[in-house]
Amino acid sequence: MKTNLESEITILKLWRQLYQTYALLKQCEDRVIEEHGLTTEQFAVLGAMDYFARPMNITDLAHWLERSANSVTMLVDRMVKAGLVRRVRSKRDRRVVSVTFTSKGKDALKPATQASFEVIRKILLQLPYEDRNNLLRLLGTTKYEILKCLNPGVDIEKVKREELKQAANVKEWLNKYGLSSSPQAKRQVGKKKKAT
Repeated sequence: MKTNLESEITILKLWRQLYQTYALLKQCEDRVIEEHGLTTEQFAVLGAMDYFARPMNITDLAHWLERSANSVTMLVDRMVKAGLVRRVRSKRDRRVVSVTFTSKGKDALKPATQASFEVIRKILLQLPYEDRNNLLRLLGTTKYEILKCLNPGVDIEKVKREELKQAANVKEWLNKYGLSSSPQAKRQVGKKKKAT
């Protein structure tokens, strides 16, 4: 039986391990993405737009990236100046502004996505399949507790439903970039390459 002190020590070690893992993973991702001319933040914006396959407004981007609307606005401003995205006003309601790709942004996204995913895949494939699923479940539980801490009234079941909707096109997105390791996905990518 664990003593209270041993339990507290384990909690502190886990907290430190989570923080260090996140910091190292971000450094690794920064390095890989910067090789493709993007910052991690720019990559996240482009990736969100691509994942949802539509122009997005600042509020939607901020929600997806779990950042404030102000910080996303400043980031998008810099991306507009860099020629990666552009703002487009709605013809029906001039107050509504969407962020869309430029060809430069679209061209930068694909190689950065492939390189980033390959590094993440290499790291996470070191864990057996069952351990990866357990880690995913445990991190989800932790994330939901953090959301409750940040917003005591949050509807976790609604959050889970939204996540399920968002996850619906993961397979299609992986195949789009040739990132799925399944034989069927590789055949699809091969067919697309032959067709072009």
